[in-house]
Amino acid sequence: MAYQYNRPAAYLPDQARGPFVVPMHTLSLPAHWEEPLLRLYHGGMTEGQAERRRRVPTAAVNQLMRATAPDIVTVDSTARFGSENPWLYCQDAYPMAVTNLYIATWLKSLPRDAGDPETAALLMDCFRDLDSAALSWRTGGVDLLEQEVSPGGTALPAPHVYRLLPDVLAERIARQGPYEHHGQQLLFRQIAGRTGARGQGSGGAELMSNVIEYVPGRRGGGDGKSAYYAATLRITVRTVPFSPVPRVHVAAGVRRFVTGKVYMPYGKGVSAYLLPDDSLVHDGPQPQRFAVAMLEWRNGTTDWRQGGAEGMLAGISALDALPSPDRLVKEADHWIHGRDGIRIAIGHQAAMGRHTIGTGLMPSERRRLIEWAEQAIAPELVSVPKLERSTYARPPKKQLKKLPSIPKNMEEKDPEERAVILDQRKLNAAHNAQVLRVRLAEALEGEDLTAVVLHQNDTIRDQMIAAAETGLGLAGHRREQGPDIWVWEAEELTVRLHARPLGALGAPLGGDGVPRRGQEHDKAIEERRIGVARAMAALREALPGVRLAFVELDGQDAFRYAKRRTDPKHAIRLGCADAGLVTQFIRPPDAETEEALADAGLRAAAAWSDGLRQTGMRLVPQHTLGDTLIPANLNQVAFHLVERRLDGPTGKQQFTPIAVLIRPGAKCVLGKSADMHAWVPYPELLKSLTGRVEGRKNSAEQSALMAAFVKKTLAQLRSTPTLVLAHAQDIRKRWPWLRNDGLERDRLGLDGGPAQRIGLYGKQLRVIRIADGSRDETAQCWAEAEELSPELEGQQRGGIAMGLWRPGARRDSGRVFYSTTGKSGSQPNLTNDDAKLTPHTNASGNNAYRPTANAWNPDLLELTVACLQPGDDAEAWAAFVHQQRFSEDYRAGREGLALPLILHLARLADDYALPHEIEEALDPTEPQAAAVPYDAKSGQMAFDLESEDDDE
Repeated sequence: MAYQYNRPAAYLPDQARGPFVVPMHTLSLPAHWEEPLLRLYHGGMTEGQAERRRRVPTAAVNQLMRATAPDIVTVDSTARFGSENPWLYCQDAYPMAVTNLYIATWLKSLPRDAGDPETAALLMDCFRDLDSAALSWRTGGVDLLEQEVSPGGTALPAPHVYRLLPDVLAERIARQGPYEHHGQQLLFRQIAGRTGARGQGSGGAELMSNVIEYVPGRRGGGDGKSAYYAATLRITVRTVPFSPVPRVHVAAGVRRFVTGKVYMPYGKGVSAYLLPDDSLVHDGPQPQRFAVAMLEWRNGTTDWRQGGAEGMLAGISALDALPSPDRLVKEADHWIHGRDGIRIAIGHQAAMGRHTIGTGLMPSERRRLIEWAEQAIAPELVSVPKLERSTYARPPKKQLKKLPSIPKNMEEKDPEERAVILDQRKLNAAHNAQVLRVRLAEALEGEDLTAVVLHQNDTIRDQMIAAAETGLGLAGHRREQGPDIWVWEAEELTVRLHARPLGALGAPLGGDGVPRRGQEHDKAIEERRIGVARAMAALREALPGVRLAFVELDGQDAFRYAKRRTDPKHAIRLGCADAGLVTQFIRPPDAETEEALADAGLRAAAAWSDGLRQTGMRLVPQHTLGDTLIPANLNQVAFHLVERRLDGPTGKQQFTPIAVLIRPGAKCVLGKSADMHAWVPYPELLKSLTGRVEGRKNSAEQSALMAAFVKKTLAQLRSTPTLVLAHAQDIRKRWPWLRNDGLERDRLGLDGGPAQRIGLYGKQLRVIRIADGSRDETAQCWAEAEELSPELEGQQRGGIAMGLWRPGARRDSGRVFYSTTGKSGSQPNLTNDDAKLTPHTNASGNNAYRPTANAWNPDLLELTVACLQPGDDAEAWAAFVHQQRFSEDYRAGREGLALPLILHLARLADDYALPHEIEEALDPTEPQAAAVPYDAKSGQMAFDLESEDDDE
């Protein structure tokens, strides 16, 4: 079905109704409290530490209230003082005695060492200086649409709007009665609001249904054990560049819960959703919302995060009403239906492994649930107009030919008809392989492609050989065959593939034990890195020209839980980069079954293609817009921040701005980092990112480095047509102009100063900003063919449509467009009508209830054409970027990449951000004739690198 409209789940304030004012109770911290609280908080700090912490933190007490008083809405994670800055909001005034208990518990948590006599004296002085009578709940009206407008014409809602407007709307949804479909009802409650985020970063409000129990049948391969999940609705306030009106996004999803034992990730919390029969705090009101408490595991013990060292849960006497954390994580599902006066469900995380229930909702069920919820937010909010299909609807030019599909009844067809289909597939495959060989030869600048497969078993080795032969059409060009080397000589290039056992280089780090965090883990990485580097250097001496390593290594599942620090993948990548190789990893087969071997073949083909792209090979989508709309010889540049935090795989930080360039006439994709003076081939950029341990920079220093890098890069490209692409969520924190409130049409902002006319940076420069749906920044959507009408209630269907879309609203800026991809080929058996929350019968009368299926919907990618030159057509430039999502050398290229190709390549560089410092990293340019393979007795790999030439 060729859908002509896409319906976003986004809503605008009805301008005809005026302000949206609701009564609320608020509590503010008195202005005269600031000085004594800061004095208490800074006690025991150095002058420098106190200077960096200028505000009193409320994050801990906010989390405490989220766990025990969910009906209170907190707005700020740092204390702001004065009656004009409310800290807490509530529909009904919270009992003052309980409020004072929270305040006292909070004050006791502020000092660093509560047992120190000086700290105890400071605490007593603080209590004495505070006037508790000045603290009280006040009633008043709150304007939920309060806002200003940025210089670029974008709405700037007041900070409280991001939290309170979703909260009020969520409360309305919860009050409107159950969601019902096919005779089954779901009751929704609000969830206590997330703490910490403020203003535009706020997570808004969330609702969750009653828990749904699903028992998979043993006949279908299930284990017969109950699985638990619930429907969720998220309400957020968001803005759109150049629009003076904010909007509300409603998103539907699924939350899955743990059964049995809970895996506790180190240093990270696991959410427990609580619904007690009575208040967890003495004299507190019975909560109407789900509370959220965090469990965490540290130093071998599990505890409530809000209990912790501060003992805040104990301080308000709430621990007695909660089960023991140790028991809860062993029997997570025992409290799901209620026990000891409380219901508890532990949220499942992807890192915990597979869950019986699949992720997400398909379009039709998503539509039903959201259209039920939107009834409660009228009349103050109305739906945004549907998105209309762009007039520039053509896909990019085809460079590869589509292989004719093989019909299911192939064996029943006439022999001549079968021969025609097979011959056409053969011809098209040969054409495609030749195109790819030419592109690869260009990227290699006439050199041979020499790669090594470091395998654990012959199956993956054979699959990689087959992938190379099929992917590049080399079957008729084989010149040498095994046992350790395969050589193909085609007219365009020569391919050499060497096979070597991975051996001990792929063994878990730390040998029989798990290395401890810190120095022991660093040492384990260093030893493996050096071992891999020496082995690869010796390999390059024996086999000159090796540039790419395919490594068969167990996936993350083999290194989960307590074994997470034994994963050698990152050390292997570091060592290969030291020796001048880029790397691509592939998992071993899951089993020896026919199905598992077929899956391994598909993964080998994908690994081969991904590995070739790391050589800089490109198959850039060719647009269909003509030279009049899009200049010939257009450069594409993507800026990206390559970052690692302390909780990354090597335990070190990294901040490296990079740029990736697709230049007409260049033989491969190019790149550079902020410390490079010239563009280098893409694989050189990747290898340069490994091993960096950079001095810590504050946000201002990082922003200045980013601005200087952008300026320098644009100056180098000033004389040629250039399109800059930037992914908002990846880069705007260090390039603030890319925020919605920073954008101005045809003006570019750097250095934090005023935005300058784009012409000052070049008469041929254009800039387009991309934003995706993370944190609900863009709305969920569905393709729509049926109008909402009472006659079709419960029968309306949602679809998936690929295309470029333009807003249907009048007076639109004409600079914001949306891109979607087609149905995912990875799940061909899914249908748009598949349901997960309630029973459903599709249009054919068949059962469509499939709780175990992973649902999939396309992301609504927002394309903001920020800077153009006079006479440019904004929609044409958006169409160009949309077409760049369809790179045919990717297996998913027909369906579309998550981001345009150049941004996709920039993001892939993150895999090489592995900050790890050693005294003497291997220099791959130095002769390694003296390099000695590691002794197998020491647990390191020893290659046998003798070749036929050595035997002569």
